[in-house]
Amino acid sequence: MTQDTSPQLPHPLTGKLFPSPVPPGADWPEDPAAADTPVAHDAARVRDLAATAADVDQLNAMASVCRACDRLVQWREDVAERKRASFAGEPYWGRPVPSYGDPRARLAVIGLAPAANGGNRTGRMFTGDRAGDWIYAALHRAGFAEHETVSTAGDGQALHGVRMVAPVRCAPPANKPTPDEKAACGGWFDAEIGLLTELHGMLALGGIAWQTVLAASARMGWEVPRPRPTFGHGAVAHLRTPDGRDVRLVGCYHVSQRNTFTGLLTEQMLDDALALAAAPPA
Repeated sequence: MTQDTSPQLPHPLTGKLFPSPVPPGADWPEDPAAADTPVAHDAARVRDLAATAADVDQLNAMASVCRACDRLVQWREDVAERKRASFAGEPYWGRPVPSYGDPRARLAVIGLAPAANGGNRTGRMFTGDRAGDWIYAALHRAGFAEHETVSTAGDGQALHGVRMVAPVRCAPPANKPTPDEKAACGGWFDAEIGLLTELHGMLALGGIAWQTVLAASARMGWEVPRPRPTFGHGAVAHLRTPDGRDVRLVGCYHVSQRNTFTGLLTEQMLDDALALAAAPPA
């Protein structure tokens, strides 16, 4: 990693100085890892470490220092060092972005991957970009989020009954992870979904999230409808876990600027999909 030579800049909330990217255990707000957290350097090690996690906090710590995908490691760290001009005066997280929210969540919001100058900068999922503005506002309207807006890790936001999980935890070039990168990160994803033992609903933001959930469910031995359901806004798939829980998967157009600016996704559409995913089991 290159953080040792990066100039240290003040965190926008705490004022503490950090290099970019931020090393684990450096006191960044909400950092789940310590300096001695074990690091995965390939997909096999991801699966091995993920299998040892006793809870989502331990899993998040290990995922947040992962270096399994060379292309993603280089990209996320290059972005952290170069920085967007509007954020040139602050440090960038520059590591895999942890999942966020309630460890006993009944609802999971499934995204795709962190934004290069959003979560890759702030260290929290859906934080620091317009997509995050939309999803947190919707969660707040539904009573799941403490605050309507977010700025960066450590800003006092909290989620209740909801957890945000990304199929890919590093910011990818052009927002397009490769199949191998998605497969490698699948070790973290499968383990986390398996640890959310009170889950009864999932909101898939976009087709990739939808397909990720279905594929992960099959790998974990869940009952998945055949043929596999097709993604669409408001589409519903009913999954069943080996322990007998019914989990409702609901499709929703992604909260990307392209979708929200063009009106393909409206606030009401997002609220309706969220309500459907969060509804108690029948």
